[in-house]
Amino acid sequence: MKYQSISAYKDHGAVDNANDWAIETMSNPHCPLELLQRVITVSLETVKIVNNLPKLDI
Repeated sequence: MKYQSISAYKDHGAVDNANDWAIETMSNPHCPLELLQRVITVSLETVKIVNNLPKLDI
């Protein structure tokens, strides 16, 4: 995943690292993984709800 990789910029020397952001901002180095797990859980629960909806008579 492009956004979860470590990127270094030669022109100004900055380094983007999602894990650093998670540690500095959230005090949790596992934050990116936990967010992904939450998205997966919500997606699976949504599929269950949609599958249990009654059929539409159109």
